[in-house]
Formats: sequence, C-alpha cells, structure tokens
Amino acid sequence: MSIAPARAAFFDVDETLITCKSMACVLARYWGRGEVAARRLAAARASLQRQIREGVPREQVNRSFFRFLAGSHLDDLETCGREWYETARAGGLLHAPVYEALRRHRDAGDLIVLVSGAFSACLDPLAREIGADLVVCTVPEVTSQGRLTGELSGPPMIGEPKAEAVRRIISAFGLAAEECFAYADDESDLPLLRSVGHPVLVGEGPISAPASETASWSRLPGPAPAAPPASPAASPTASPAVVRPARTLSPRAA
Repeated sequence: MSIAPARAAFFDVDETLITCKSMACVLARYWGRGEVAARRLAAARASLQRQIREGVPREQVNRSFFRFLAGSHLDDLETCGREWYETARAGGLLHAPVYEALRRHRDAGDLIVLVSGAFSACLDPLAREIGADLVVCTVPEVTSQGRLTGELSGPPMIGEPKAEAVRRIISAFGLAAEECFAYADDESDLPLLRSVGHPVLVGEGPISAPASETASWSRLPGPAPAAPPASPAASPTASPAVVRPARTLSPRAA
C-alpha cells in the first residue's frame, strides 16, 4: 500500500480469493492419512454440513469447527497450514479473477485487507504471498501451553463482525467508505458487501438482498474446484513467493 492509502480493498478468502474452504483443507492435513483419520474427517464434515442444511447460523457452525481442534497445538496447525498452502498453491489455489483484481488494487497503492472466518494457520501463508497489509480473522482461544481450547477469543469473523471490522479500519485510516471495495461470495457476507461503496459479488451464491440493490453491484465468476492436494508425505512442486508479512488483527483490535 502507499504510505497514506486513499482506498481499501477488503477480500473474503474461502471460495472468493481461493478456490476452496481453507479450514477443511488444513484440518484434513492435520489429521493425516489412514482409515481412522478418514472416518474422523468424514464425521466432522457430516456434522458441519448437517448444521448448514438445518439452517444453523454460520457463526455457530464456525464455532463448531474449532471444537474439533480442541487440544491441538497451534504450532502444529501452523506447520500444517504452511505445508497445505505450498502444495495447494502449486495446484491452482488462487482464484484468478479475484487475484487479478487484488493485484490491481495493490499496484494502485490501496490498502489490502483479508477478512475471513478462517484463522491464522490457514491465512498467514496466503497473506505473505499476496502482500496483504492486514488480516482480520477468527481467533481461537489458546492456553499458555499453546493448545487450542476449542473456544474462541472474540466473535467468529462471520456476518456482521466482518462489517464492523471494515468500518473500524476505514475509520482508523481516515478513508471514505464509498471509495472502498469488498469482494465476497456468500450470503453471510452481505454485511461486508454493504459496508463499502463498491461491492463485488463473486459467483452466484444465495443472496437474499433485493435485485434492486444488487443490480448496481459488480460481479466476478465463482471459482472452479481446486485440484486435490497432494498427500501429506509428498514434496511440494513449488513454493510461494513471499512478498511481505501482513499484520493480523483480532476482532477486537480491527
């Protein structure tokens, strides 16, 4: 970004900037291979999908995911996140239309902000490569020994908390909301999209906003599924180019 950016561009991550759900991918890598791991992962996915089908709020589904990680060490999860990203990046992880838009914003000196319900283990490698300035995400509660409790520190970065974070960042940098952009794909991202003057809807996801509102929004195509990741034992064929570290903000600090 420039020293004093005139605009900000806010990006949802899963199935917007990247072609998959990052937390499910990192969980699969963390739990590893084998029959027991496969059954465990299938049960976790079935539980989350059942909640979504039953209309459970996305914030609650997000909390449920982190309960599967109770007792996990954050360092181990971050290692798995880096390994997953290196392998997936080589297989076409970035969603090209949104990534090209991000590059244009970055080249123009705009503030680049990732706003995601995922957590740092999934997002930090991506943020380094694409040159994000800030990352606002869900923050798991971690003990003094570095283990996740299964609960969260603050709200899940889903729905209205995304919009609240955007408003705080816009205020902190003295920006005009009507000049800023947001890119997102999901119904739960409506508050995010409505918080800026230039909302960009990615894909054709279920959006309850009236057509009279969304008719003026820009649109980009949704992603095709990412190539399946290589096995955990495989060596990545390419490593991402690290641009610069982003500052990760908790929901309260955003």
